[in-house]
Amino acid sequence: MPARETEAIILRTFPLGEADRLVSFFGRASGRMRGVAAGARSVKNRYGSTLSVMSHVQLWYVEKETRELVRIQQCELLESLNKSQSDYELSTGLAIVSEISELVLPDHEVSEPMFRLMLLTAREVERTADWTLPVSYFAFWTVRLGGWLPRFDRCAKCGKPFGSAPAFYAAWSEGLFCENERSSGMRSLSFGARQLAERFAGTGLDRLADLGHANREAKELRETCLDWIEHHTEKKLGTRRMLETT
Repeated sequence: MPARETEAIILRTFPLGEADRLVSFFGRASGRMRGVAAGARSVKNRYGSTLSVMSHVQLWYVEKETRELVRIQQCELLESLNKSQSDYELSTGLAIVSEISELVLPDHEVSEPMFRLMLLTAREVERTADWTLPVSYFAFWTVRLGGWLPRFDRCAKCGKPFGSAPAFYAAWSEGLFCENERSSGMRSLSFGARQLAERFAGTGLDRLADLGHANREAKELRETCLDWIEHHTEKKLGTRRMLETT
């Protein structure tokens, strides 16, 4: 059976047996898949750094209809993220991008927008040596691409515009709400965080260099979007707790 080829991003790897690795990857042409990299843990490992989390690679694999896992034949690194992958704080930022992608991407479903978003995020973490703004941008766009993003300009219940007043939300409730319509347990989302969301919606991440001052708003928006992601995937993000300690 001939090998198939795809540009891919490595999501996660797990030890398998004595010498192999189980690899979860998101292929530009194949969608999210899992495969076995034979000998990836051996002393004469031919894969090197190509199987690190969020590595951008060219990957060749063989797929059989009767087997759930593909067999990875070859993997070549397309661009290095060595600085991010070797730094604890930056690698934690990459790890939450990987974990979210693993949760929201269906098996075998191709998504060019999601592939470009992941690649852009990883490149910006590497270029800026800072995960805060890239991960906030990634979380926002993941929610938007997933169809979970509410309107940010007016109350979902009464339709009143928020203006510069804070809005309120809960992960379990659809939409944002004004002060009069908020329920017990809802959290606030400031005007500044909503303005940042508008910038994210209309501007590429690589063109947001002027937002270095917006760390508070970026964190607020990121935490809101992570709440929505956890709610809709019905999973708690383990790397989110790690992110909070960096």
